[in-house]
Amino acid sequence: MVQRLTFRRRLSYNTKSNQRRIVRTPGGRLVYQYVKKPKKIPRCGQCKSKLRGIQPARPAERSRLCYRKKTVKRVYGGVLCHKCVKQRIVRAFLIEEQKIVKVLKAQQATAKPAKKSGK
Repeated sequence: MVQRLTFRRRLSYNTKSNQRRIVRTPGGRLVYQYVKKPKKIPRCGQCKSKLRGIQPARPAERSRLCYRKKTVKRVYGGVLCHKCVKQRIVRAFLIEEQKIVKVLKAQQATAKPAKKSGK
C-alpha cells in the first residue's frame, strides 16, 4: 500500500510558491520536499537581452549576494548590456560632434558678411 504524505507547511493549494517533490529519506519514509522557484538572470533595461556575468538569483538571495556577483565593471554594469552601452556612447559622441559643427558653421556665417562689408 502507498504511504500517505502530509504537508510540512500550512498551505495546501498547488500554487507557484507551493511546489513539492516526493523524496525518500534515509529512514525509508516518503516526505514532501518543497521546491524553490527558478532563479532568473537579470535582463538589459533597454533591449531585454540576458545580462552576462551576473549570477542568477531570487530577489531575497540577490540582496545577500556580494557586490561582485551583482554587477559588471563597466558603465551601467548590471543594468544595460554591452551593446546598448556602446550605442549610447556612440550616440552621445555624434551629438557632441553635431553641436561643434553647428557652432563652427555659425562662426563662418558671421565671419563671411564681415569680410564682404570690409571690401
